[in-house]
Amino acid sequence: MAHKKTYETKFKRRAEGKTDYEKRLKLVKSKKVRFVVRKTNTRIIAQAIMFELKGDKTIATADSKELTKYGFYGTNNTPSAYLTGLLLGKKISNKIKEGVLDIGRKTASHGSVVFACAKGINDGGVKVPLSEKAVPSEERINATTLDEYAKKLGENANTVFANYAKAKITPGEINKAFEKAKSEIQKVKAWVEQISKKEQKKQQEKGKKISNK
Repeated sequence: MAHKKTYETKFKRRAEGKTDYEKRLKLVKSKKVRFVVRKTNTRIIAQAIMFELKGDKTIATADSKELTKYGFYGTNNTPSAYLTGLLLGKKISNKIKEGVLDIGRKTASHGSVVFACAKGINDGGVKVPLSEKAVPSEERINATTLDEYAKKLGENANTVFANYAKAKITPGEINKAFEKAKSEIQKVKAWVEQISKKEQKKQQEKGKKISNK
């Protein structure tokens, strides 16, 4: 009679390829706030999350879709990632001074949007360990490369950058919109203590779904 297991059933989220529990455990053991950054097909979502035995607690969230409030078309590219990180950093700078980056099961390469977002969090006043080699170039972060590409496209730029045009951002002047949005976000006051209990609950529920990916 066999007494040893020949196969061990994996946790559901690990079997589904959603959570790397070994990696998550290392982050949790740091006892620091995790800056969870996720890229979808259309947006960048960044959250400050603290582990608690009863479940992760979402402290604050920044979504690239919020960037429209500051005059920028927020999507999932590098400039949007940086501004989203900057916004998150400004929101929590009065409560949190440092944390660790959590990119889930994604394999990040140098110059990826997750590092642009982390750079934004740092510039927002919250320390995130980050190698400068991993951060995208300043030209990519501030949308200069997008402007150069738009100018090369000529008349076709309005088609390729249609969403920017809808947001009243002229193709070829995206850097100008970026700098304006960055300046406005720098004025944002930390609001951790200002959000309502209803909003906190909503953020926590959203955080549980995102942080486990």
